[in-house]
This record gives sequence, structure tokens and C-alpha cells, in this order.
Amino acid sequence: MAKWTPKHEAPEPLEGPVVATITGGTIVWFVLFLVQLPFYGWFDDRGSTWWVWTCLAGGGLGLIGIWYVRRRDAAIKRARAEETGAEPGRTSAAHTDRGPAH
Repeated sequence: MAKWTPKHEAPEPLEGPVVATITGGTIVWFVLFLVQLPFYGWFDDRGSTWWVWTCLAGGGLGLIGIWYVRRRDAAIKRARAEETGAEPGRTSAAHTDRGPAH
């Protein structure tokens, strides 16, 4: 069987508001956990407490995800700043205050 090789290059990955997306998902998991918590007895009677603990685990993993994507975004910004020759966190001379606007 012949090895499959792509006939074109892979497209660039899509970038979006990653931190906001992960934060929103984490909030949803914690909200679902808190909404289900008062019904723990109902879930326990039916042997479905895993629903509650899955939401808590999703929220916990989401916190790790938030930490990860924030560090990733900071690293991407640092790399871009190094490519352009500017120091991260500093503005270039073109963006300095030029006095009062007229």
C-alpha cells in the first residue's frame, strides 16, 4: 500500500479569542456544577452522581486550560515582539508621547 502524501500544504491554524473561549467554557462547567449540586440526592438515588463530578472536573480542567492559554498568548506576544526587535511590554519610539495634541 502506498504512503499517502498531501498534494498541498496545510493551511495556517485559525486563531481566535482563545483565552475568552476557554474562560467561558470553564464558567459554564462551574455553573453546571453549582446548578446540579442542590439535586445531588436525586442524582445519588439514580446512580448518576458522575454528572455532578464531571462538571466539577470540567471546571478544574478549565482552570488549567486558562493558565495554559494565558501563558501561550504571552509567549506568542513575546515571540512577535522579538521578531520586530521591540522589547515585550514596551512601546516603540513611534508610539511615544509627542506632546500636547493640536
